[in-house]
Amino acid sequence: MTDQNDYVPPKIWTWDKDSGGRFANINRPVAGPTHDRDLPVGKHPLQLYSLGTPNGVKVTVMLEELLAAGHAGAEYDAWLIRINEGDQFSSGFVAANPNSKIPALVDRSGAEPIRVFESGAILIHLAEKFGAFLPTEPAKRAEALSWLMWQMGSAPFLGGGFGHFYAYAPVKLEYPINRYAMEVKRQMDVLDRRLADSEYVAGADYTIADMAIWPWYGALAKGLVYDAGEFLQVQEYRNVQRWTDQVAARPAVKRGRMVNRVTGDPASQLHERHDASDFDLRTQDRLEAEQGA
Repeated sequence: MTDQNDYVPPKIWTWDKDSGGRFANINRPVAGPTHDRDLPVGKHPLQLYSLGTPNGVKVTVMLEELLAAGHAGAEYDAWLIRINEGDQFSSGFVAANPNSKIPALVDRSGAEPIRVFESGAILIHLAEKFGAFLPTEPAKRAEALSWLMWQMGSAPFLGGGFGHFYAYAPVKLEYPINRYAMEVKRQMDVLDRRLADSEYVAGADYTIADMAIWPWYGALAKGLVYDAGEFLQVQEYRNVQRWTDQVAARPAVKRGRMVNRVTGDPASQLHERHDASDFDLRTQDRLEAEQGA
């Protein structure tokens, strides 16, 4: 690898497959499928293809919240897409999301299937479909959507910026780490100041804005991403900490966080979800394992 201190960008960039980093094996500068494979289809109206990353958790939390609120039409199948293995480049997944990123939703409740990709778009689609978790009064709706778009625009600086250079890049470089650490702390301060004046991000009510922001910034507040809690001194954002705990305590959030999860405590993982009883079975598996130990 070129000494980064001496690196001069070439006149024309070419793809260097040996650039390194945790995700180098799946990163590429072109789109489209790499192999043919149809997506599975379950029995429910909503088919989710995802992974339990922060972007995936947004949608499973929303679906579980809808079900908890009594919207039976929100029943769903959640299929696991293993991005490290390139599942997102199958022909079926690319048809559902030409951007080859999780999550992707196919709504089969109508006469024709509707594909929805990008997590924020999925949250809006579901909120409008079921009339839930998105205010209808213009000012409150605008506030919720503004914070949703804040998350969509801000999180890439946290994940692809700070997270990449701090945790995944093959070499540690002072400039990008400092640059993105500064930006992430600024974002946390934005959120902390807002939550000093408001119970939830968009106001007094819990909305899709909270569902979008919590998986990223709540995890950061608890030091659960990039092993960066001490480095960023996340405990100083006390209002974010209060809100994070409040959201995390919701039963639907606990369930949503389990779905398509493949890391952490095995008891917290439900790789695929095809029925509400899957959570009960997972709990039973854990109890039996603990008794066996």
